[in-house]
Amino acid sequence: MSSYHLDHLQYLETEAIHIMREVAAEFEHPTLLFSGGKDSICLLRLAEKAFRPSDIPMPFLNVETGHEFPELIEFRDFRAKELGVKLIVRSVDQAIARGAIQLVPGQISRNQHQTRVLLDAIEEFQFNCAIGGARRDEEKARAKERFFSFRDSFGQWDPKNQRPEIWNLYNAKVNPGEHMRIFPLSNWTEMDVWEYIKKEKLAVPTIYFSHERECFRRGGQWLPVPPPHTDASKPDPYAGARPKPNEPVKKMICRVRTIADMINTGMIESRADNVDDIIGEVSAARVTERGTRADDKASEAAMEDRKKAGYF
Repeated sequence: MSSYHLDHLQYLETEAIHIMREVAAEFEHPTLLFSGGKDSICLLRLAEKAFRPSDIPMPFLNVETGHEFPELIEFRDFRAKELGVKLIVRSVDQAIARGAIQLVPGQISRNQHQTRVLLDAIEEFQFNCAIGGARRDEEKARAKERFFSFRDSFGQWDPKNQRPEIWNLYNAKVNPGEHMRIFPLSNWTEMDVWEYIKKEKLAVPTIYFSHERECFRRGGQWLPVPPPHTDASKPDPYAGARPKPNEPVKKMICRVRTIADMINTGMIESRADNVDDIIGEVSAARVTERGTRADDKASEAAMEDRKKAGYF
């Protein structure tokens, strides 16, 4: 008698699809957070496998800082249109315009303000569940997450007040105003993500592969030089994020391991121009991919502090 066996990727896929279907069964108003990054690309493929040939039973949601890579926005819009799914986009710029967010003078990054925009969007559309692509191997605060991560009526996360998940049973009960964040990729690693992308032949934004880009050195890493400011009638959205006279600038062959916005994404020197080369690089890496994210370097507990306030 032949034995039934799942390899490592098949097991992770089956686990994630089960969680996706639990969401569809338990929650009336779910959404899937889709940025166009590699993790959310895998989520889209898993959603297709979980629900096709029916429509994917939830809209996509993306929160923009206003400093995104153009390649990422183009890819995000293309995939949402290709799948025929409603894409909801909310931005920090919109929140600033209506007075919901006040930028601190001299503040460069808008990353922390994504939290307010996300919570406002969840309230606006009455979402009681948001599926995200976070993985436990990314960062120590993310390692504390459960598959079903409970958020209170303020959208806050308390790592000490989470529900047990025994025998793949998940407590999805929430009161009005509360919601869940769901992380189907929790047990995946960066290597698993790229091997799944290879296995499923998934398209990814071009900035994941080596390309020539002008970068400058700041905070111990190479950051992309923002696009030129051409509209003199408006403030420069990248004020403070441009290279200073004492910061070296050079054109380099580079790529990204993980994508934030242009202000926070560190570039790595690399000639990996295909998925096999990237898998080889990841296997040799000794620094987590979020080691290239400037927003995680603000303090030792930067990620956990943002998550407690309602971050992804």
